[in-house]
Amino acid sequence: MSDPDSGRAPQANGASVAERRKGKSSRRGKRKRGGPARPNAFSAEASQTGMSGQAATRPIDNDTGSPGKKRKRRRRSRGGAHDGAQNASPTQQQKASASPEQRAAAEHGHGPSHKSGKNRRKHRSKRGLQGRPLVHEKTAQIVAPTAPAAAEHAPARNEHHTDRHPPQRRDGNAPFHHADGDYRPVDLYAALDLGTNNCRLLIAQPTRPGQFRVVDAFSRIVRLGEGLGASGRLSSDAMDRAVEALRVCAGKLKTREIRRMRLIATEACRAAENGEAFLARVTEETGLRLEIIDRETEARLAVSGCSSLVGPEARSVVLFDIGGGSSEIAVIRIGENRSSRLANHITHWTSLPVGVVTLSERHGGRDVTPDLFETMVREVEGMLERFDCPPVQGAARDSGDFHLIGTSGTVTTLAGVHLDLPRYDRRRVDGVWLSDDEVTAMQAKLLSWDFAGRAANPCIGPDRADLVLAGCAILEAIRRRWPSPRMRVADRGLREGLLTDMMADDGVWRRGRSRRSHRPRDMKGPQT
Repeated sequence: MSDPDSGRAPQANGASVAERRKGKSSRRGKRKRGGPARPNAFSAEASQTGMSGQAATRPIDNDTGSPGKKRKRRRRSRGGAHDGAQNASPTQQQKASASPEQRAAAEHGHGPSHKSGKNRRKHRSKRGLQGRPLVHEKTAQIVAPTAPAAAEHAPARNEHHTDRHPPQRRDGNAPFHHADGDYRPVDLYAALDLGTNNCRLLIAQPTRPGQFRVVDAFSRIVRLGEGLGASGRLSSDAMDRAVEALRVCAGKLKTREIRRMRLIATEACRAAENGEAFLARVTEETGLRLEIIDRETEARLAVSGCSSLVGPEARSVVLFDIGGGSSEIAVIRIGENRSSRLANHITHWTSLPVGVVTLSERHGGRDVTPDLFETMVREVEGMLERFDCPPVQGAARDSGDFHLIGTSGTVTTLAGVHLDLPRYDRRRVDGVWLSDDEVTAMQAKLLSWDFAGRAANPCIGPDRADLVLAGCAILEAIRRRWPSPRMRVADRGLREGLLTDMMADDGVWRRGRSRRSHRPRDMKGPQT
């Protein structure tokens, strides 16, 4: 039942406000509650038994002329007990024109009505804030859906997900975003970096402004640049190792809906004669299309990936990324107006054509003596002398607004050895500060170990035992060019820079951005 003026009307079983007025018995109240009709009320049979031509008259009682009773009859005729005609009158002739259905509706009090403003004000106290009847029946209308009904209408949780298990936080599956009963995957971004020594993949979800949460990650030492310095070409074994690692990455990317991805290759493919042919093979065998980036882009991505590690008090920073085949260095000067993108503050940059793989192959990385170590340092110093960069303001040992940031396996290894970790832990290494004396002590400690001792350390391992001292030589040359009382360690790099740039370009951290614009793209890169 519904009240045309105020929505749902009370039932006739007494579940209404009328129950609270049982003490006040009136003919009008009985009529609305479906009680017995008045003895002198017009009968429905009168209009159906041949009285159409005869005006049915209402018996007149002794107090018909009472002004109070007349007013009461007029109010009843206007209050919705009858058919609601525009010019309703309390006479029996007008009542006879009502149809049986209209009179039956009027008996239950929910027929059409045209209440006056005075009458509405009179009954205002019987209605709630929204003009609805204050009935106890209202709570019974809110019925919890049964399990089959809920399962029938609710979308499946793995509707956009290839895994059968529900999404979890650390199982590598894409998390789901729930809004208005709609289960769908959140925006995921992927970045792949195929370097001279490593193949790395990150799949992440944007969270707070400037940050993201890693959903899945992969890293494997492939040594793609092995023998590149001598032959100028990528070897068959090195390419096979890289393709095998890229197959793993392709499998991870295919199981998720990635909003945007960027897949890059750096120095090994950039310098090799057969670099382009190798990438064509990668596309054919794995479906991944990688792009070769230039050295300037590589330097900017390294800075973007480490932007959150530059404190607000810093005015000058030298950031370096010691890779397998090249080393990128960026000089950053931060003024009063700091940009949200740290790469915008790069004033000078360079890319040295030397990395841990190429340097260790030229000088040997297994048995490194102090003299051989010094030879490697001087070679890198000669390359830095050709870098035309004015002195950095504050680059002195007693300055507090200048520091170094190192992002490479070399500096993370030094930090892990310094912390004496039983096994490498990125959460403890990333962002840690090392003083100039601590860096010097760690380099001397590694130099005192033989190859077996370096391989036995859990933060180095046999895969990096012949490379770590070549990286320390490059680090030492940088420290001599830009002396600093402290250095911050960054276990991040190009992948984080790629993710940060893509998310910033898409505006995922802007206030009020709608997350419903989910546009999964083809997994074959590159996407920019």
